[in-house]
Amino acid sequence: MGIFDKLGQAMGVSKELSIEEYMGSAEMENVDILNEPADMYIKPVSITSEDDVKLIQDELNKKNIILLNIDEINKRPNTRNTIITSLKTFVAKINGDIAQIDESRIIITPTKVKIIKKKKPK
Repeated sequence: MGIFDKLGQAMGVSKELSIEEYMGSAEMENVDILNEPADMYIKPVSITSEDDVKLIQDELNKKNIILLNIDEINKRPNTRNTIITSLKTFVAKINGDIAQIDESRIIITPTKVKIIKKKKPK
């Protein structure tokens, strides 16, 4: 009996379903069996519309840090400004932080996580 068979048995996988099929299933999508769960995650998110703001707010409420890709909304300045204003308001309300990294990325932090935005002089 191989290690994958033993691992499959421990997880309740029957012989009909290989461990590769099980690990690729939807119920295992967010499970990391090699590491214990973390208190906080850094999650990359590509925002395409105002509908994605709710997803970002939910992740911040779960205490996750968001690495936001804004390439798609940079093509629509009015939409971008509306979304960024909405995110800034939400972040201020939860006592988080937000900062632009470069032209296409923004970092957003949850409650009680702050970003140092200025370099100290040498």
